[in-house]
Amino acid sequence: MVKPIGSAIGAVAGLAFIWFNAGVVPATLFLRIAAAIWFIAVMWFVVIRGPRILQAPPSRSALRTYGISVTAMLLAIPLGAQVITNISNAPEAVLIWVTFVVGVHFIPFASAFSLPVFYWLAGGMIAIAAGGAVFALVSDSVLAAGWAAVAAGFVLLFFSTIGPRIGQKDAAGPDI
Repeated sequence: MVKPIGSAIGAVAGLAFIWFNAGVVPATLFLRIAAAIWFIAVMWFVVIRGPRILQAPPSRSALRTYGISVTAMLLAIPLGAQVITNISNAPEAVLIWVTFVVGVHFIPFASAFSLPVFYWLAGGMIAIAAGGAVFALVSDSVLAAGWAAVAAGFVLLFFSTIGPRIGQKDAAGPDI
């Protein structure tokens, strides 16, 4: 039985997406406060006081998949950012690229860890990136990328909240 560490990682990432990108959209303070409250709630109700989940330790293959996926993401973000910056006059498109790459990096997790929730998370992130890209192209708005990043942060917080409860059973109840 393990605590949902993935929820902690996702909540940190969600908070970071919102905290660092809400400055370019209206209601910055409200969004940052809402994200901070949601982050604290995830950490308390899901990670610290939440259910322990029945899960075997990850296999070497799963850990290798995780390592490759994270490494590919960490390489793709700056390489893609460099390409975007060099070929476009829209540096804000880098945020959309980051959202897309973060989403894609979750796809291999679903089979590696036998957790289909990662497909849903990946799909949500990729859809937000696609929608943000379309909106940015159609409206020529710098707000599109900021809104996409903020939305991605809330999607990460959402899946950090529900992820451990999807397809898992409470093994022993919360720690006392």
